[in-house]
Amino acid sequence: QVQLVESGGGLVQAGGSLRLSCAASGRTFSRYAMAWFREAPGKEREFVAAISSSGGSTSYSDSVKGRFTISRDNAKNTVNLEMNSLKPEDTAVYYCAASGLIPSIPTSYDYWGRGTQVTVSS
Repeated sequence: QVQLVESGGGLVQAGGSLRLSCAASGRTFSRYAMAWFREAPGKEREFVAAISSSGGSTSYSDSVKGRFTISRDNAKNTVNLEMNSLKPEDTAVYYCAASGLIPSIPTSYDYWGRGTQVTVSS
């Protein structure tokens, strides 16, 4: 199994920034596409951003494009999400996931972290 552990969540004021990190176990991290999803209370899990196994391509949801940046460091088995210009509607539990076939669909991913809470105050 691949273990994924998110960190970096917290409370921030609107307009502020946070950097989330996801640490992965295993020796095959560089083979996996990685993604971030988020889930607000009472809502379904939604796609945020994805990055290819090599880091050569990325994709973002329209709601975060231009504000968030996904990156990875295969040597350190980590994937990051820089979140800038945060809005109250960004408040959610953020999850990292690995091995997706279709980047924006949660069911295409095999491994998930337990999530980290991001709260943006107005």
